[in-house]
Amino acid sequence: MNQNPFTLSFGKEPLSFIARDSQNQEIIDSFTSDNPGFQACIITGVRGSGKTVAMTSIANELASDKRWIVVNLNPELNLLNQLAAELSNRKGLIELFKDAKINLSVLGFGLEIDGEPPVTDIVVALRRMLAKITKEGKRVLVTVDEASSTPQFREFASQFQIFMREGLSVFLLMTGLYENISALQDSKNLTFLYRAPKLELKPLSIVLIARKYKDIFNLSEEEALAMANATKGYSFAFQALGYICWQSQKPWKEVLTEYDAKLEDFVYEKIWSELSLKDRVIIHAVCSSEDSSVEAIRNQAGIDSNSFTVYRNRLLKRGIITSPTYGHIELALPRFAEFAKRQIAMD
Repeated sequence: MNQNPFTLSFGKEPLSFIARDSQNQEIIDSFTSDNPGFQACIITGVRGSGKTVAMTSIANELASDKRWIVVNLNPELNLLNQLAAELSNRKGLIELFKDAKINLSVLGFGLEIDGEPPVTDIVVALRRMLAKITKEGKRVLVTVDEASSTPQFREFASQFQIFMREGLSVFLLMTGLYENISALQDSKNLTFLYRAPKLELKPLSIVLIARKYKDIFNLSEEEALAMANATKGYSFAFQALGYICWQSQKPWKEVLTEYDAKLEDFVYEKIWSELSLKDRVIIHAVCSSEDSSVEAIRNQAGIDSNSFTVYRNRLLKRGIITSPTYGHIELALPRFAEFAKRQIAMD
C-alpha cells in the first residue's frame, strides 16, 4: 500500500494538505517589506485548526531566503537563552560575531575571542548579535508554538518589544489558543501584543477539500462534496476522515464511528475539559434547539441576555460556535453535537 497522504500528527505537514496561501502571504509580504508594518504576528484558532502547519509554512518560505534566519523556540524553556544559543551556533553567523568581537564564552555558547572581554549578560549578548545581523541586512524570525502567559514567555516578549523599539531586525510569529493569547495581552508591559495582527484561522474551503478527496479516492463530484461537508472545513477533521478512509479502504459513511473516536480522542475531549459550566449549557442548548436563533437558544439555556452575550462571544472567538447569519448560531466543529450529547449524558 502506498503511503497514507493524510496524518493524525499535530504540527506535521501532511503529504496532502490545503495551504492558506492568501493569509500566509499577507504575513510574508509585511515581514519582507522594506518598512514592515508590524514585526509580530499571532496565529489563533481552535485546537486542530492548523495553526502550527500555517506557522511552519510561513517559516519555511522565509527560511528559503538567505537573508532570513529562522529560530524555533520552546515556550516551556528560557526563550532568551535559547535564542542566544541558536544564533551563536548557526553556520554563517559564527564568523559574523567573531568579526564583531562578540565574546560569548562566559555564557557557555562556545564563542571565545582572545583579548576581548566576555559578555556576561544575556540581553547584552542578544542586542550585540542582533545589531550585527541587522547591520548585515539580515532578519531574524522567531517562532513560538502554543504561546501562553508563562513567566519565561512574558520575560521574552517584554525584551522583544525593546529590541523592536531599538530598530533591530527581529520578528516574532507565534501560535496560541484564544484564551492563552488573551491572557498574554492582558499582561503588564505587553501592550504591543494588542497591536500585533492576529491571523484567525477560518475553516478550509469545502470546495478545495472536495477536490482533494475526489482526486485521492476517485470519487464522483457529489460524493466528494458530501465527504467534504462532513468535515465542516475543520483542518484536523479533513486529515482524520481522509486518514481513516485510506487506512480502512472503506467509504466515508462506513467509518463514522472511528471518525467520531478520532475527533474525541485527539481534540474534543481536551476542548470539552476547557469549557466552563455555562459554556456547556449553551452548547447543550445549541444541540437541543430546533431553532438556531440567538433568542431561542438563550431561552433554551435559561441564561439572561447580558450573560449569554459574554459566553456566546467567547465561544465564537474560540472557534467552537459560528454565526452563519446575523442573529443565529450553530456549532462550528463537525459532529461536535454528537460528542456533546454523549458528554452531557455522562455528566
